[in-house]
Amino acid sequence: MGARTATALAAGGARVALLSRRQTRVDDLAAEITTAGGVALPVPADVTDPASVQAAAERVTAEFGAPDLVVNAAGVMLPNPIGAGRIDEWSRMIDTNLTGAMHVIQAFLPGLRAAAADGRPADLVNISSIGAHVVFPEYAVYSATKAALTQLSASLRTELGPDAIRVTNIEPGLTDSELGEHIDNPRLSAQLDGMFATMQALTSGDIADLIAYVTSRPRHVNLRQVIVLPTSQS
Repeated sequence: MGARTATALAAGGARVALLSRRQTRVDDLAAEITTAGGVALPVPADVTDPASVQAAAERVTAEFGAPDLVVNAAGVMLPNPIGAGRIDEWSRMIDTNLTGAMHVIQAFLPGLRAAAADGRPADLVNISSIGAHVVFPEYAVYSATKAALTQLSASLRTELGPDAIRVTNIEPGLTDSELGEHIDNPRLSAQLDGMFATMQALTSGDIADLIAYVTSRPRHVNLRQVIVLPTSQS
């Protein structure tokens, strides 16, 4: 979702900074954007490491100035029965989906404040999940991290709205992305594959198009919460 959002925004004329713990991933994406005529800055960063994220924010600001749009797209989905006691998975999801998002917000908030003070639209977009409020058996910890992100977004609006910073929380349903690739439970992996086989899922490009839309509204308009599902997903 993050990659397709970057290409969509770059195609619209935005200069984009690409953050990922995988250097080759951001290098390849930057080359793709540049070849298409856009401007992209690849920056290696691990959202679970606050020092890494802070260094990335400083580099982005030095290269591009105060950022006016920050998209929290990093996430990992590792479903398993809670009784399995997969503390390693719990920690990884909490550290990435929630604490990692907070690291990004903390590091880039000064830039968003500066952009808003200059009279520009300033946007923080958090990608949560329909799992934030719809129950999926054996996805308890993943859903809990996304529910926390949704609540964090709501609370941040009360803090950042007076500073003219818009906060948008997006909750996608079934989406063709990398999330399913990390599942190590064969039964749950097959279950997810079955969902993709029986309905037309959203694409990462659909989410990118939505982000481009909500952040292109007039500065005084905040589309604060967007739930987006495949038409056939109830």
